[in-house]
Amino acid sequence: MTRDEWLAAFASAAGVDATSADDIDALLELAGIAAHVSERTAAPITCWIAAVAGLTPADALRIAQAVREGAE
Repeated sequence: MTRDEWLAAFASAAGVDATSADDIDALLELAGIAAHVSERTAAPITCWIAAVAGLTPADALRIAQAVREGAE
């Protein structure tokens, strides 16, 4: 199963629309920032927090970029 097949199947099972390519890119960058500024395990939890907060992937990415800048 490819990444996109998995995401489509998981989205369908969760009762939501499949993720757009732009959202996937933003989420991967969000996870990358979290993993590099902190620890790898921060990546999936950061994405979960963004979802619980109701943030779009683009908004979550902007917040992560700001947090990263504050940590440097």
